[in-house]
Amino acid sequence: MTIPKKALIVDDEAHIRMFVKMVLKEVGIEEFLEAGSSKEGIEVYKQEKPDVIFMDVNMPGIDGIDALDQLMEHDPDAFVIMLTSVSTRESVEKAILRGASQYIRKDTPKEEMIKILKDTFDPQEEPAES
Repeated sequence: MTIPKKALIVDDEAHIRMFVKMVLKEVGIEEFLEAGSSKEGIEVYKQEKPDVIFMDVNMPGIDGIDALDQLMEHDPDAFVIMLTSVSTRESVEKAILRGASQYIRKDTPKEEMIKILKDTFDPQEEPAES
């Protein structure tokens, strides 16, 4: 996958959505959609079909893992990256087994997050020669 053009950020905390958007701009993503709940995120995805979804795991109502299940049921090719404050091996494995493409902790330093995302979107990309 090349760098996506349109991303959906689903998180119940506005400051997290703002931080993720800032990181994604540095990765090269140009268009952003936001949702403050899993339910809203699923609806926005169905209407807008963004290239990538960033989904918080822990949200009130429908949590991110259940929302991931619903997204995968609707579109098995959806490209979902899970975001979390707390990650255990079990939760990471569960998300990947259910269809997530990547799992990133929210406290990952910005530069490291950018590298993870660039590697996720274009793992074959060679470093540019200077």
